[in-house]
Amino acid sequence: MAKKELHALVAEQKILNRIYVVRGQKIMIDEDLAEMYKVETRRLNEQVKRNISRFPKDFMFMLTQKEYDNLKSQNATSSWGGRRKLPNAFTEQGVAMLSSILHSEVAIEVNIRIIRVFTKLREYALTHKEILLQLSKLEKEVRGNSKDIENIFMVLKELIEKQSKPTPPRNKIGFKMYD
Repeated sequence: MAKKELHALVAEQKILNRIYVVRGQKIMIDEDLAEMYKVETRRLNEQVKRNISRFPKDFMFMLTQKEYDNLKSQNATSSWGGRRKLPNAFTEQGVAMLSSILHSEVAIEVNIRIIRVFTKLREYALTHKEILLQLSKLEKEVRGNSKDIENIFMVLKELIEKQSKPTPPRNKIGFKMYD
């Protein structure tokens, strides 16, 4: 694997490790995004406040204390520390919107990677859903054929039982020679 491909794979894994599910949505925390964009968290949030009309509730929301505590407990190695305010959570659309308010080259590059990871997650979920639908369909078909399957097993058991019983000697077929 080329060095560049390995770097991209590691970067994608770092992003993937920072995507959480809260309120049934995949989100990223302001602090993690700021670290990836190489800006201070307060600077990222200042830019968001200046452009708050670009971030409706389905793009960004503030975590509750319980949600924040739950995330911290799930990520014991996290460096989330003493914050005065609860973190903002950005959905995929919110992360995409960040690219319009953060103009650094790093922010643009990181945003592209994040959006690609979100897209891969969505594709994986769709594939997973398709597999589940196929399994459900197969299960319904098997249920409809359960009597037939039971009959097949019953006949197989009978054949196995007949095979396991000693058979009486049979008369030989053919000509007999008398002395």
